[in-house]
Amino acid sequence: MTTTTTTPPVDSLAMLLRTLKLPAFARYADEVAHKAESEGWSFRQFVHHLAELEIEERRRKRIERYLRDSELPREKTLATLTRTRLPAKVAKMLPTLCEGGFVERGDNVLAFGLPGRGKTHLVCAIGHELILRGYRVLFTATFALVQRLLAAKRDLLLEKDLAALDGYDAVILDDIGYVQQSRDEMEVLFTFLAERYERRSVIITSNLVFSEWDRIFKDPMTTAAAIDRLVHHSVILEMSGPSVRAEHAEKAKNEGATTTTTTTTAGTTTTKKKQSTQEVDGEK
Repeated sequence: MTTTTTTPPVDSLAMLLRTLKLPAFARYADEVAHKAESEGWSFRQFVHHLAELEIEERRRKRIERYLRDSELPREKTLATLTRTRLPAKVAKMLPTLCEGGFVERGDNVLAFGLPGRGKTHLVCAIGHELILRGYRVLFTATFALVQRLLAAKRDLLLEKDLAALDGYDAVILDDIGYVQQSRDEMEVLFTFLAERYERRSVIITSNLVFSEWDRIFKDPMTTAAAIDRLVHHSVILEMSGPSVRAEHAEKAKNEGATTTTTTTTAGTTTTKKKQSTQEVDGEK
């Protein structure tokens, strides 16, 4: 008795692969099959190569999804970060932070400094690198998170919302020092921090040193408890140096103050300085 094996139709194979949720298999099957035949691959090599393509495709889509969900500013990445402006200690710690070991331990990262020192860009760059390594990250202004939690509490959904936030390996709270909170606002923020304690990472930027955090949490005991939870397992980054924004503004002002034009008449070169538009309009 002989058994006849027929080659299944291409359309049928593609449909089966889509049903199995293997889109990369379906997309590259023919291309890889031709390559395998021409180079004499074994069946194991053929399947292995397709599996690698499928895994890489899923990784790429997962990163794209994590980036969309993160709400991270797309332009604030490691590539656009001017590392020479970072304090020496911060620059030394940056590569290790980007690897994500602190996320695995549930540690926190706290970036302190006056306005314009690059705190937000620094933590966003770390956030982007964490996503590339497979971690889920959420970037939010602290006041926005507080208002979100207040709305959830009002609708009796606070526990559910905290569980949703727990799905993020790291939550970046930007500008915690700007939140001057009522008691209700203070309570939901403290609840959020307490829920993540020793389990999930929080990355915080603040213009206020710890001694001034009573302006955030109002109550001295709550302030002490919040600081204790954040500092217990944390990396503290002190962003010193001049203001990045102030330097950029000064540079733009100087570049716009004068422009130089050169004209040549009968072999004579004349150079004139042209007033800025503001000066021409009388706005000096």
